[in-house]
Amino acid sequence: MNLFIQASAEEDILRQVAWYAEQGLPHIARRFQTAVMASIDALLAMPEAGPPRPTGNARLAGLRAWSVKGFGEFWIYYLVHPERLIVVRVLHSKREIGRLLERQDVADE
Repeated sequence: MNLFIQASAEEDILRQVAWYAEQGLPHIARRFQTAVMASIDALLAMPEAGPPRPTGNARLAGLRAWSVKGFGEFWIYYLVHPERLIVVRVLHSKREIGRLLERQDVADE
């Protein structure tokens, strides 16, 4: 299965890594980035593992969510397409996830 990480998800990851670094926690920043990639690797092996995440956004039909191992407040929101896993967002559970996902576009390139 191929992997596509949308720009929105990349920005989410980089924003969190930068936040940890700004807080003087570079080791946590590295651990977070490693944990996100390890969690995505686990999804590549078992893409149907994450439970469905209902949303009113038709562009996100079939959206699933999976927590970032070791960072349980962070969730990977993704789609499973034939031969491709698309990571749409990586968000903290305290964010306004519903609002963010309602406006989310999907790129598959």
